[in-house]
Amino acid sequence: MAGLAALLALGGCQPAPAPAVFKATDITGASFARDFRLTDHNGKTRTLADFRGKAVAIFFGYTYCPDVCPTTLADFAAALRALGPLGDRVQVIFVTVDPERDSPEMLREFVPAFDPRFLGMYTDAATLKALASEYKVVYQKTAVKAADDYLIDHSAGTYVYDPQGKLRLLIAYGSRPDDIAQDLKTLLGGS
Repeated sequence: MAGLAALLALGGCQPAPAPAVFKATDITGASFARDFRLTDHNGKTRTLADFRGKAVAIFFGYTYCPDVCPTTLADFAAALRALGPLGDRVQVIFVTVDPERDSPEMLREFVPAFDPRFLGMYTDAATLKALASEYKVVYQKTAVKAADDYLIDHSAGTYVYDPQGKLRLLIAYGSRPDDIAQDLKTLLGGS
């Protein structure tokens, strides 16, 4: 009888679910990139908590960027299209590292052109410096020809938070939209 009780008790045990497998780099448990306080291109102050329930992808760049920034935004737009209705549960945030030139109007024109759900974010230069340190993002002016004619070298990865606001992934520049979509779907529990 005791053997039958033990067998029945074991029957209720389920193996732990397998950990998620991602195409991007899994940085779950990282002790940086904990939060932000930025103004979106509509003038609203935002923090990570504003997007609870959504996966949040945050990328640092600038509107005058000739290659990395538009490519990254286009790749995320394609990934969200691939997700269909699930794409509404993803918030893409573009943080400018060029507050001198990237006005709210410029961000409002540039960022949503890739997808109307995307938000451009900005802050002053001093706050940006502290935020970049928190996010382990580097940026610096290069090829300076004039006060308003320069390029900016900057980090090119995208951080992704799960719907509970936990930092989970670092997606490398050049990742395929299908891979991005798969990782977002996994984070959203739609795998």
